[in-house]
Amino acid sequence: MPDLLNTWLMLLQDSAVGETVRNARYLFPVLESLHILGISLLVGPAFTFDLRLLGMGRRIVPVTLAARYLLPVSHTGLLIVVITGLALLSAQATVIAAAGAAPWKSGLIIVAGLNVLVFHKGIYRSVANWDLDVLSPLPARLSALVSALVWTGVIIAGRFLAY
Repeated sequence: MPDLLNTWLMLLQDSAVGETVRNARYLFPVLESLHILGISLLVGPAFTFDLRLLGMGRRIVPVTLAARYLLPVSHTGLLIVVITGLALLSAQATVIAAAGAAPWKSGLIIVAGLNVLVFHKGIYRSVANWDLDVLSPLPARLSALVSALVWTGVIIAGRFLAY
């Protein structure tokens, strides 16, 4: 593990947050529960939006309407996941980072973020042309497929980190 990363992980682990999460009797399971709730709020609406991009309900729900109602829920889930994830990581940062699934989970999260960025800065700018009753363009469908696969991978890697 690179020295800079190891130093950052040690600082996180030795922080007051790390100490509190390790020593407060019920805090870790509460944080895990909130993390899972955040995952459901992040991934559930994201998958639903991905399914819309892949063509489900294209004659009924405009892409922009799906985005307006689903993506803010995903953003809330992301906020919960980031906060609880960092808190959970702080309890045993060096141990978790040394696990084989850690680079997979981190890498997949980066891919997910890049996918969102490319989608919103790219093909989504022309959504008015394919908002309703038209099959989404291939780049939008590929982005949806990448999103669903990557978030599935993040969840699987996260479960491997827990054991």
